[in-house]
Amino acid sequence: MNTYKRRRTLAVGVVGAVLTGAAVLPSPALAEPGDDASVRVTVDIDEIREPGVLALSIAGDAVALSEDGSTLLVRQFVGTLPTVTVTDTRVADEVPDGANWAVLGSATDFAGAAGQAPITADHFGWKPRLLDGGETGLVTEGEEVVTSLDEPTQPGNNVGLVDQELLVSAFDSEAVASDSYSVNADLYLRTPAEVAAGAYSSTLTLSLFE
Repeated sequence: MNTYKRRRTLAVGVVGAVLTGAAVLPSPALAEPGDDASVRVTVDIDEIREPGVLALSIAGDAVALSEDGSTLLVRQFVGTLPTVTVTDTRVADEVPDGANWAVLGSATDFAGAAGQAPITADHFGWKPRLLDGGETGLVTEGEEVVTSLDEPTQPGNNVGLVDQELLVSAFDSEAVASDSYSVNADLYLRTPAEVAAGAYSSTLTLSLFE
């Protein structure tokens, strides 16, 4: 074999050795029987926050009027509206821009239980009284509404609770959110002295608007 062929054969042998060495990979480590391993898994779960609401509640569902302050011409029956609470659990971001809320009230005629002629709702009035308006000064009670038998104490307010009359309102819903407010009212029914005796009933409906 000449010198060139001998050198070429040696070179191929070296390359073959290198390739053979590169193909030898380390075996994966195996756990011994009975061994175990663990992975700690964590997660942070935020509390679900329900959207806030604006709601109305009343401390009672009935008022019995009793006679007090009658005169020879007018009989008067008085009572107190159960405490009305407006609760707003919303945060400011949930309140529509420029919103305000109000509670309005209206009454039906007083129907006689034994067929007496009804006493119309214009004979029924109230004087709202704010119990808890918070510290903003933006929650206020409505004006007094007197009956059709009275002289007006404010222009045109001797109409009784025939139509929706203001009990309480908030000028700026966003500014008074996340709080609650309460109000009641002095109630009075005024009738002519010759009103028929007997039991009467009316429904006073309170509605919350925003």
